[in-house]
Amino acid sequence: MNARFELTGSQTDIASYPLWAQDMVSSCEDARRQIVSHPMWDAMKTATLDPVTTRNFMVGVWPVIERFPGYMSHSLLKTRYGRSPGDDLARRWLVRNIRVEQNHAEYWLNWAESAGVSREDVLTAEPPKGSQALANWCEEVSRDDSLAASIAATNYAVEGATGDWSQIIYDSQAYAESLPISGRKAGLRWLQLHAAYDDTHPWEALEIVCTILGTNPPVDQIEHIKECVRRSYIGMSITLDRCMDAPALVRTLNEVAA
Repeated sequence: MNARFELTGSQTDIASYPLWAQDMVSSCEDARRQIVSHPMWDAMKTATLDPVTTRNFMVGVWPVIERFPGYMSHSLLKTRYGRSPGDDLARRWLVRNIRVEQNHAEYWLNWAESAGVSREDVLTAEPPKGSQALANWCEEVSRDDSLAASIAATNYAVEGATGDWSQIIYDSQAYAESLPISGRKAGLRWLQLHAAYDDTHPWEALEIVCTILGTNPPVDQIEHIKECVRRSYIGMSITLDRCMDAPALVRTLNEVAA
């Protein structure tokens, strides 16, 4: 029988979690580093990201932002009150935070407008081709997979990596000063809330996953959680790549047409 996990140490210290979770985090670190080191952030933090790529980023990532409460709702539907400590913990957390994520969608639109991308453009424009890798994966895993897998892939992996890159941008004075003074505070709100030093959601999600699975789940379950987390990181990298590649693709197509 799998031993129950109950957090006793610091929630933000990986040593507080079961060895299998520590190994999962370590084994996926290379994929997570690819996101943190993505060239998108270097260009953004130095305020040198071109307007076309800025638009592609705001439009291309928007489906994930807009659908995030939906991903969590899929997870909520998998819970049953009183079935297990993991279900109860997940249920309380998801109910409390789904509305928060709706507010985050509004903050994203504020950021886009501050960066020169209209709200209408974000809401109605066609995303860059191939930029839906992360959105499609999050929809699949949250709708069709287990409760532990959906929370690990979205609330732990996606929110955790987002905290990493958000902090890079939020710490940049050059980026902040590139936004108009009027509306700057509102424009930075999304970044502020997701910066790693402010956002505890990924750690709370990891606690939920470990509470669901316990201290020594079957090897196949561990491997599946690892795969789901890694796929989220890879999906995020692909989405960012497509947002950055889109301007070059358009130029190439124009040159061919000419």
